[in-house]
Amino acid sequence: MLKVALITPAGRGSHAGNRATATRWAARLRELGCRVRITGPEEAPAGWRVDGQAPDLVMALHAWRSHGAILAGRRAFPAAALAVVLTGTDVYRFQHSHPEAFGESLAAADVLVGLHDALAEDLPAAVWPRLHVVHQSALPLPPAAPRPGRRHFAVLVAGHLREEKDPLRAALAVRELPAASRLRVVQLGGAVEERWAQAAFEEMARNPRYRWLGDLPRWRVRQWMGRARLMVISSRMEGGANVVSEACVAGLPVLASDIPGNRGLLGSDYPGYFPVADTASLRGLLRRAEAQPAFVDDLRRRVAAQAARFTPEAEREALARVIAACGLSL
Repeated sequence: MLKVALITPAGRGSHAGNRATATRWAARLRELGCRVRITGPEEAPAGWRVDGQAPDLVMALHAWRSHGAILAGRRAFPAAALAVVLTGTDVYRFQHSHPEAFGESLAAADVLVGLHDALAEDLPAAVWPRLHVVHQSALPLPPAAPRPGRRHFAVLVAGHLREEKDPLRAALAVRELPAASRLRVVQLGGAVEERWAQAAFEEMARNPRYRWLGDLPRWRVRQWMGRARLMVISSRMEGGANVVSEACVAGLPVLASDIPGNRGLLGSDYPGYFPVADTASLRGLLRRAEAQPAFVDDLRRRVAAQAARFTPEAEREALARVIAACGLSL
């Protein structure tokens, strides 16, 4: 039985994407018959043992944040295969701000794992043969009760409030609309820094079309996904956001910033993109969505057409291919 040490910089109880990915992948790996231990980069490799035995495979999320652990794991378990999972901040920030550490993590890896199909365009060509993509999965929403006569056109933003997410862009886009507009933005997610909480409170005070509900449990987020008419993903950088997978599986139309992490999941010809941080362009798309049901229907068909790529079965098969690429057998 294959033994896997899964390293994530997000600790137990964290709602960060890296922790959610590690938890979900542990479940997929166990379905493949693996024994899995989730741990953090701060723990010494001696603590990565699985049932007292050295791991056959070390999977480390985040090339920069787990850099020290990646090198330590290579030294401690030279016979183990090493897979490094590349996140959005890895590729689009730390590759440039910390190139030495990022490069050392890539060089140490037997296999590199990305979360969207456009990742290679931002990586050195020399690493492409080692790069494999695992799309993050999502579960279908439970059946929703009909909601006749909805008064508002609800637009959902789901994700932690932090710089990379450009979190208030949708709120800015619905300021000062004509009184007849039914557009309303509901934002879910905790504020990573106090300044973002303060900014959200200030926005609510001045913008009656915006509500921030804070960090909600997953079932509440899924409930809001069933209520919303659209989702906005305004990120400046993404490594392959799970919320895109969730929207596709839910059939929830998406308006997304035009970045590789979104194009690599929704496709290059998706008509719901807007330039990063372009409030006017996003406002135009939102008003078009409110006024043209056919536009929303087209977006819904397009996201639904992607849903089969984001099933737990597809994710499990992709992880099995990563294991095989490491030269290991299940």
